[in-house]
Parts: sequence; structure tokens; C-alpha cells
Amino acid sequence: MIAAIDFSQILLWIIRIILPILVFYLAYLVFTRAFSYLGFSKIESIIIVFVSFLFMFPIIIFGFDISNIPILTYNDWILGINTGGAIIPAIISIYLYFKKNLAIKNVLAGTVIVAIVTFLVSNPVPSKGIVSTFPYWLLPCIAACLASIILLRKNFSKGASLAYISATFGVIIGADFLHLPKLLSYTPGKIGTMATIGGAVLFDLIFITGILAVVLYGAIMFKYKSNNN
Repeated sequence: MIAAIDFSQILLWIIRIILPILVFYLAYLVFTRAFSYLGFSKIESIIIVFVSFLFMFPIIIFGFDISNIPILTYNDWILGINTGGAIIPAIISIYLYFKKNLAIKNVLAGTVIVAIVTFLVSNPVPSKGIVSTFPYWLLPCIAACLASIILLRKNFSKGASLAYISATFGVIIGADFLHLPKLLSYTPGKIGTMATIGGAVLFDLIFITGILAVVLYGAIMFKYKSNNN
């Protein structure tokens, strides 16, 4: 008996295997490039991305999940925060603020702008959490980039950091904090449903907006400097 070979099925399986690897590799390149713009070394950038990636999965230490940390319960909801998707970006933002010695007025201005834009392009959905659809979820990173160009166009290093900080805290405030009251007012599908800030980790709006804002800022400023040389 001669076994029939279905090449279309084999090709489909190859695509299913290679495509996710390609997507994660491209995401890795974008993320590490963004952190290098922020002044982190290649090794530091890889560590940040790798550690953040680990928090996509439950990490149990002494019976406590340090990936998704519960904060409070309300109306049958459990409100939590993800370490990789929200806490790490917030810590990096605070670190950059002090390292780059940024003016608080610039940080507040950039954050408020991004928060307003994010609030307008996101909405609470009881079954999914707080969501923003394509292409509207790109607007917060564009707002962070433009705010940084206007506020710190003459200082690339500080401008990139401002873009990241504005994007990170702007999304946390505009999407999560401002929409949480409405989300928690809904009755969840089942008791104990967890609403997690930064729950999508590397692909959460908090994490990815900061990254894209820095990459976009770097691309624009590189083009600007090239034209002026």
C-alpha cells in the first residue's frame, strides 16, 4: 500500500507552527529596539522582555500567584493587576523619570493627553474587560509620540522616555482607572470573575502602547535628524 501525501495539509501545519514563531520574533525585535531607545543595553532589554513574557503564565510562590495579583473584590468581581503587563511597565516608567530627570510638567502634560485619547477609544465589555479595537488602539501611542516630539523634540533620549512614560500611565489612567467603575457596575458571568489590569501582558494595551510610542518616536526623530544633516 502506498500512503497518499496531502501536501496542502502539511503546508497548513507548517504555517501553523512557523507563523506564531515569526510573530513572537518580530514582537521581540520591536520590544528590544524600543528598550534600546530608552537607554537599556541589549541584555537588559532581553531580560525585561523575557521576564514580562513569563508573567503571561501563572507563577505560584508559596501558594500565591505573583503573575495576577488580586487587589480587591467588588460586586462579584475580583480586581487584580498583572505583574508583566502593568507593574513592570510602571516600574520602568518611574525609573526612567528619575534617571532622565524629566520635568514633572512634561510628564503630566503627556500623560493627560494620552489618558484622554485612551479613554475615548476604549470601552468596558463585561465578557472581555476593557477593550479597544483596531485601528483605534493605535491612537494612544501616536498621541504619546506627538506629545513627546512637541515637548522634548530637541532631546532624543529624554523624548523617548517621555513617550514611554506618557503612554504607560496614560493608558493605565484612561483605559483602566476611568473605565473601571463602569466595568465593575456590570454583573459578571460568574462569581469571582477577575478583571486584571495589564492582563494581556506583552500584548496588553499598557505594555504595547509604551513600546509602539517609543518605536514611532525613534523612527520620526531619526528621519528628522537625517533630513537636517
